[in-house]
Amino acid sequence: MLPAAKVSRLVDDRGHLRSDLATFGAAIAFSRKVRRELAAEIKAQFAAFRDSGLTLDHANGHKHFHLHPVVAALLTDIGASFGLRAVRVPLEPRRVLRKAEPVTPWSAAYLTAPFARALRRRVRARGLIAADHVFGLRWSGQMTSGRLCALVRELPEGLSEIYLHPATGPYPGSAPGYRYREELEALTAPAVIAACRDPAVRTGGFSEFCMRRTRANSSHSSGAGPLSRRA
Repeated sequence: MLPAAKVSRLVDDRGHLRSDLATFGAAIAFSRKVRRELAAEIKAQFAAFRDSGLTLDHANGHKHFHLHPVVAALLTDIGASFGLRAVRVPLEPRRVLRKAEPVTPWSAAYLTAPFARALRRRVRARGLIAADHVFGLRWSGQMTSGRLCALVRELPEGLSEIYLHPATGPYPGSAPGYRYREELEALTAPAVIAACRDPAVRTGGFSEFCMRRTRANSSHSSGAGPLSRRA
Protein backbone atom coordinates (compact mmCIF):
# COMPACT_ATOMS: atom_id res chain seq x y z
CA MET A 1 0.00 0.00 0.00
CA LEU A 2 2.81 2.43 0.77
CA PRO A 3 5.01 3.97 -1.94
CA ALA A 4 8.00 1.76 -2.72
CA ALA A 5 10.38 4.49 -1.55
CA LYS A 6 8.94 4.23 1.97
CA VAL A 7 9.28 0.45 2.14
CA SER A 8 12.41 -0.05 0.06
CA ARG A 9 13.55 -2.96 2.24
CA LEU A 10 10.26 -4.81 1.70
CA VAL A 11 10.13 -4.69 -2.10
CA ASP A 12 12.17 -5.94 -5.04
CA ASP A 13 13.49 -4.02 -8.06
CA ARG A 14 10.00 -4.00 -9.60
CA GLY A 15 8.42 -2.49 -6.52
CA HIS A 16 6.64 -5.74 -5.64
CA LEU A 17 6.70 -7.22 -2.16
CA ARG A 18 9.64 -9.60 -1.85
CA SER A 19 9.13 -13.30 -2.63
CA ASP A 20 12.44 -14.57 -1.21
CA LEU A 21 10.66 -15.50 1.99
CA ALA A 22 13.54 -17.25 3.78
CA THR A 23 15.94 -14.34 3.29
CA PHE A 24 13.18 -11.85 3.96
CA GLY A 25 12.28 -13.64 7.18
CA ALA A 26 15.88 -13.37 8.37
CA ALA A 27 15.98 -9.66 7.52
CA ILE A 28 12.83 -9.09 9.56
CA ALA A 29 14.36 -10.88 12.53
CA PHE A 30 17.67 -9.00 12.52
CA SER A 31 16.97 -5.53 11.11
CA ARG A 32 15.14 -2.82 13.03
CA LYS A 33 14.79 -0.78 9.84
CA VAL A 34 13.02 -3.67 8.10
CA ARG A 35 10.72 -4.12 11.08
CA ARG A 36 9.83 -0.42 11.10
CA GLU A 37 8.92 -0.53 7.42
CA LEU A 38 6.98 -3.74 7.95
CA ALA A 39 4.95 -2.21 10.78
CA ALA A 40 4.14 0.80 8.63
CA GLU A 41 3.01 -1.36 5.71
CA ILE A 42 0.85 -3.61 7.90
CA LYS A 43 -0.82 -0.55 9.40
CA ALA A 44 -1.38 0.89 5.91
CA GLN A 45 -2.99 -2.35 4.74
CA PHE A 46 -5.38 -2.46 7.70
CA ALA A 47 -6.23 1.21 7.12
CA ALA A 48 -6.92 0.60 3.44
CA PHE A 49 -9.26 -2.26 4.27
CA ARG A 50 -11.06 -0.15 6.88
CA ASP A 51 -11.54 2.61 4.32
CA SER A 52 -13.09 0.12 1.88
CA GLY A 53 -16.15 -0.11 4.12
CA LEU A 54 -16.00 -3.91 4.16
CA THR A 55 -16.35 -5.89 7.38
CA LEU A 56 -13.09 -7.22 8.78
CA ASP A 57 -13.74 -10.95 9.22
CA HIS A 58 -10.22 -12.20 9.96
CA ALA A 59 -6.60 -11.75 8.92
CA ASN A 60 -3.92 -14.00 7.51
CA GLY A 61 -0.72 -13.59 5.52
CA HIS A 62 0.14 -14.54 1.95
CA LYS A 63 1.68 -18.03 2.02
CA HIS A 64 0.91 -17.89 5.75
CA PHE A 65 3.92 -15.64 6.30
CA HIS A 66 2.26 -14.43 9.48
CA LEU A 67 3.69 -17.57 11.08
CA HIS A 68 6.90 -15.53 11.41
CA PRO A 69 6.94 -14.49 15.11
CA VAL A 70 7.69 -10.83 14.32
CA VAL A 71 4.98 -10.63 11.67
CA ALA A 72 2.55 -12.36 14.05
CA ALA A 73 3.27 -9.83 16.80
CA LEU A 74 2.82 -6.86 14.47
CA LEU A 75 -0.32 -8.33 12.91
CA THR A 76 -2.05 -8.87 16.26
CA ASP A 77 -0.84 -5.65 17.87
CA ILE A 78 -1.69 -3.36 14.95
CA GLY A 79 -4.81 -5.29 14.00
CA ALA A 80 -6.30 -4.79 17.46
CA SER A 81 -6.64 -1.06 16.82
CA PHE A 82 -8.60 -1.82 13.64
CA GLY A 83 -11.06 -4.21 15.26
CA LEU A 84 -9.30 -7.46 14.41
CA ARG A 85 -11.06 -10.35 16.14
CA ALA A 86 -9.84 -13.50 14.39
CA VAL A 87 -6.65 -14.81 12.77
CA ARG A 88 -6.05 -17.91 10.67
CA VAL A 89 -3.75 -20.42 12.35
CA PRO A 90 -2.75 -23.02 9.72
CA LEU A 91 -2.86 -26.27 11.69
CA GLU A 92 -4.30 -29.09 9.58
CA PRO A 93 -4.88 -32.48 11.27
CA ARG A 94 -3.59 -35.21 8.98
CA ARG A 95 -5.87 -37.83 10.54
CA VAL A 96 -8.92 -35.98 9.20
CA LEU A 97 -7.39 -35.72 5.73
CA ARG A 98 -6.81 -39.46 5.70
CA LYS A 99 -10.38 -40.13 6.76
CA ALA A 100 -11.53 -38.02 3.84
CA GLU A 101 -8.99 -39.51 1.42
CA PRO A 102 -7.06 -42.52 2.78
CA VAL A 103 -4.09 -42.14 0.43
CA THR A 104 -2.87 -38.69 1.48
CA PRO A 105 0.89 -38.08 1.16
CA TRP A 106 2.88 -36.33 3.85
CA SER A 107 2.93 -32.56 3.48
CA ALA A 108 5.79 -30.16 4.12
CA ALA A 109 3.24 -27.96 5.92
CA TYR A 110 3.83 -30.08 9.00
CA LEU A 111 7.30 -28.53 9.27
CA THR A 112 5.58 -25.25 10.16
CA ALA A 113 3.43 -26.79 12.90
CA PRO A 114 5.60 -25.53 15.82
CA PHE A 115 5.30 -21.97 14.50
CA ALA A 116 1.56 -22.43 14.03
CA ARG A 117 1.11 -23.60 17.61
CA ALA A 118 3.06 -20.58 18.85
CA LEU A 119 0.84 -18.33 16.73
CA ARG A 120 -2.29 -19.94 18.18
CA ARG A 121 -1.06 -19.29 21.72
CA ARG A 122 -0.35 -15.66 20.85
CA VAL A 123 -3.70 -15.14 19.14
CA ARG A 124 -5.75 -16.66 21.94
CA ALA A 125 -3.75 -14.85 24.63
CA ARG A 126 -4.93 -11.60 23.04
CA GLY A 127 -8.54 -12.77 23.20
CA LEU A 128 -8.80 -13.34 19.44
CA ILE A 129 -10.48 -16.30 17.79
CA ALA A 130 -8.46 -18.95 15.98
CA ALA A 131 -10.04 -22.06 14.52
CA ASP A 132 -9.10 -25.36 16.14
CA HIS A 133 -8.45 -26.88 12.71
CA VAL A 134 -7.75 -25.42 9.26
CA PHE A 135 -8.20 -27.29 5.99
CA GLY A 136 -6.80 -26.16 2.67
CA LEU A 137 -3.05 -26.58 3.11
CA ARG A 138 -2.41 -30.06 1.72
CA TRP A 139 -5.02 -29.67 -1.03
CA SER A 140 -4.34 -26.03 -1.79
CA GLY A 141 -5.78 -25.29 -5.21
CA GLN A 142 -7.03 -28.87 -5.45
CA MET A 143 -10.17 -28.74 -3.28
CA THR A 144 -12.53 -30.67 -5.50
CA SER A 145 -16.17 -31.29 -4.59
CA GLY A 146 -15.33 -34.85 -3.55
CA ARG A 147 -12.64 -33.70 -1.14
CA LEU A 148 -14.70 -30.81 0.21
CA CYS A 149 -17.72 -33.02 0.77
CA ALA A 150 -15.60 -35.65 2.54
CA LEU A 151 -13.99 -33.03 4.77
CA VAL A 152 -17.35 -31.60 5.83
CA ARG A 153 -18.58 -35.09 6.71
CA GLU A 154 -15.41 -35.89 8.67
CA LEU A 155 -15.01 -32.59 10.54
CA PRO A 156 -13.77 -33.08 14.11
CA GLU A 157 -15.39 -31.44 17.10
CA GLY A 158 -14.57 -27.78 17.48
CA LEU A 159 -14.24 -24.81 15.15
CA SER A 160 -12.84 -25.61 11.71
CA GLU A 161 -11.93 -23.34 8.82
CA ILE A 162 -11.93 -24.61 5.24
CA TYR A 163 -10.46 -22.27 2.65
CA LEU A 164 -10.48 -22.48 -1.14
CA HIS A 165 -9.35 -20.46 -4.16
CA PRO A 166 -12.52 -20.25 -6.29
CA ALA A 167 -12.37 -18.54 -9.68
CA THR A 168 -13.78 -19.00 -13.16
CA GLY A 169 -10.33 -19.99 -14.41
CA PRO A 170 -6.64 -19.04 -14.45
CA TYR A 171 -5.74 -15.34 -14.54
CA PRO A 172 -2.51 -13.31 -14.86
CA GLY A 173 -0.36 -14.17 -11.87
CA SER A 174 -2.45 -17.20 -10.85
CA ALA A 175 -0.75 -20.27 -9.40
CA PRO A 176 0.18 -22.96 -11.93
CA GLY A 177 -1.84 -26.13 -11.59
CA TYR A 178 -4.55 -24.66 -9.37
CA ARG A 179 -8.00 -26.03 -10.23
CA TYR A 180 -9.80 -22.75 -9.76
CA ARG A 181 -13.00 -23.57 -11.60
CA GLU A 182 -13.35 -26.95 -9.88
CA GLU A 183 -13.02 -25.24 -6.50
CA LEU A 184 -15.71 -22.75 -7.48
CA GLU A 185 -18.00 -25.60 -8.59
CA ALA A 186 -17.29 -27.47 -5.34
CA LEU A 187 -18.82 -24.65 -3.31
CA THR A 188 -22.19 -25.12 -5.03
CA ALA A 189 -22.10 -28.90 -5.48
CA PRO A 190 -25.36 -30.53 -4.25
CA ALA A 191 -23.44 -33.15 -2.23
CA VAL A 192 -21.44 -30.44 -0.43
CA ILE A 193 -24.58 -28.43 0.33
CA ALA A 194 -26.26 -31.55 1.68
CA ALA A 195 -23.27 -32.30 3.92
CA CYS A 196 -23.38 -28.75 5.31
CA ARG A 197 -27.03 -29.23 6.26
CA ASP A 198 -26.10 -31.90 8.79
CA PRO A 199 -27.71 -30.78 12.10
CA ALA A 200 -24.31 -31.14 13.83
CA VAL A 201 -22.72 -28.57 11.53
CA ARG A 202 -22.90 -24.80 11.97
CA THR A 203 -21.60 -22.70 9.08
CA GLY A 204 -20.49 -19.09 8.83
CA GLY A 205 -17.52 -16.78 8.74
CA PHE A 206 -15.38 -15.79 11.68
CA SER A 207 -17.60 -12.77 12.26
CA GLU A 208 -20.60 -14.99 13.02
CA PHE A 209 -18.66 -17.07 15.52
CA CYS A 210 -17.21 -13.97 17.15
CA MET A 211 -20.76 -12.73 17.74
CA ARG A 212 -21.81 -16.11 19.13
CA ARG A 213 -18.89 -16.07 21.55
CA THR A 214 -19.77 -12.53 22.64
CA ARG A 215 -23.38 -13.55 23.31
CA ALA A 216 -22.22 -16.63 25.21
CA ASN A 217 -19.88 -14.55 27.37
CA SER A 218 -22.55 -11.94 28.08
CA SER A 219 -24.90 -14.68 29.29
CA HIS A 220 -22.15 -16.06 31.57
CA SER A 221 -22.10 -19.38 29.74
CA SER A 222 -19.63 -21.86 31.24
CA GLY A 223 -19.07 -23.63 27.92
CA ALA A 224 -18.10 -22.60 24.43
CA GLY A 225 -21.66 -22.85 23.12
CA PRO A 226 -21.84 -23.16 19.35
CA LEU A 227 -18.07 -22.91 19.09
CA SER A 228 -17.72 -26.32 20.72
CA ARG A 229 -19.70 -27.91 17.92
CA ARG A 230 -18.56 -28.78 14.44
CA ALA A 231 -18.44 -25.57 12.43
